[in-house]
Amino acid sequence: MIRKFIQSYLEKSGKRYEIDSRIPESLLLRTFYIRLIMMVRGILYLRKKVFLGTSVTVLNKRNIVFGKNVTINSYTEIDAYASEKIVFGDNVKIGSYSKLLSTSHLAKYGKGMVIGPNSAFGDFTHFGAPGGITIGRDVIGGSYISFHSENHNFSDPGILIREQGVNSKGIQVGNNIWIGAKVTFLDGATVGDNCVIAAGAVVRGEFPDNCIIGGVPAKIIKTI
Repeated sequence: MIRKFIQSYLEKSGKRYEIDSRIPESLLLRTFYIRLIMMVRGILYLRKKVFLGTSVTVLNKRNIVFGKNVTINSYTEIDAYASEKIVFGDNVKIGSYSKLLSTSHLAKYGKGMVIGPNSAFGDFTHFGAPGGITIGRDVIGGSYISFHSENHNFSDPGILIREQGVNSKGIQVGNNIWIGAKVTFLDGATVGDNCVIAAGAVVRGEFPDNCIIGGVPAKIIKTI
């Protein structure tokens, strides 16, 4: 009974997979119970149907747009003080201990971030969004991924680097992308659709559709 109910729920949520028949109903019941508690917590804290883990901090809630079935796991911090809306599309999932930072310094109001539907990131993801981050739909990311959408200016040797300010181009990631663990995106990085980014890569510059990217700095390993 519980198996059929959860399978039906997954299908309505747009999840196209069958529950493994070896998974016991006790685990399914536990998963359902945890999700129910998370939903109640999201309604109480955000006044929205969001699945919220424990000890989640959300600043400037009114500047966030939540799609359906968004999951923000435990100990995550979201700074929504940004000049543009923070947008989480349908079925977006953010892993535990992650951080979304929009305004990193009082000298510059941040731009914010958009994540498309069905995209998910693992634990300890860092979204540095002062310069803006746009992530497409159906993007799956491992743990310890980081986005850094601004650079420090350093051209004047007569002024301390920390006093020269920053510049930003923003980061854009396309649709249907698999991002391995510990990938770092630097400001100005642009990745096309249908790509795979190898674990540990440092991504800067522009990359086209349909390619496998890897290395430090990242380069095209082969096309798909």
